[in-house]
Amino acid sequence: MKSSAADSLDRIRRQIAGAEAETGREPGSVTLVAVSKTFDGEDIRPVLEAGQRVFGENRVQEAQRKWPELRQDFPDVELHLIGPLQSNKAKEAVELFDIIHTVDREKIARALKAETEKQGRNLRFFIQVNTGEEPQKAGIAPQEADAFISFCRDELGLPVEGLMAIPPLDEAPGPHFALLQKIAGRNGLKGLSMGMSGDFETAIGFGATHVRVGSAIFGSRT
Repeated sequence: MKSSAADSLDRIRRQIAGAEAETGREPGSVTLVAVSKTFDGEDIRPVLEAGQRVFGENRVQEAQRKWPELRQDFPDVELHLIGPLQSNKAKEAVELFDIIHTVDREKIARALKAETEKQGRNLRFFIQVNTGEEPQKAGIAPQEADAFISFCRDELGLPVEGLMAIPPLDEAPGPHFALLQKIAGRNGLKGLSMGMSGDFETAIGFGATHVRVGSAIFGSRT
């Protein structure tokens, strides 16, 4: 797996470039977030050595175990938190991550704002929208998104860069990507974190700026 991860990375990069060209996007306008959750440092190193510098993790504690050491050798890594965040982990999240994709309620937004000020760190943030309104999934409901974006940006002064979504597994992703694009557009947000291993090319067609690809690079998770 270690030797093939770099090959898989190269294939994904070529697919992203192809999707950018096909949809008339600027070359390099889509950021690949390599999702390294559940994989150890030894699995991640070949991908780092192949030049990838943007990575996504789901859990603060898991990321704390592996990234400080990896960053000693690769200090220019940009680390994205793409999993749900509890407010009691805000301090550790702000210490470790550069971008957080999963802001979805007032309590966590306030905690992150307080921690960024306390630590003097300039993080960037995405608001997670639960486009499928699935009860088991994190994210603000689409009809509440405009008000929540306004709260984060205008009331708290949180630097919101864009929106993130994970469409329901059993539905076509296109309508969910279109909905996220529409909400972002009317709120003047340019960032769209959407699209994973199975649908990132579709997401690029709907304006994705960040695609989160894990298993297609690292292989299946145990």
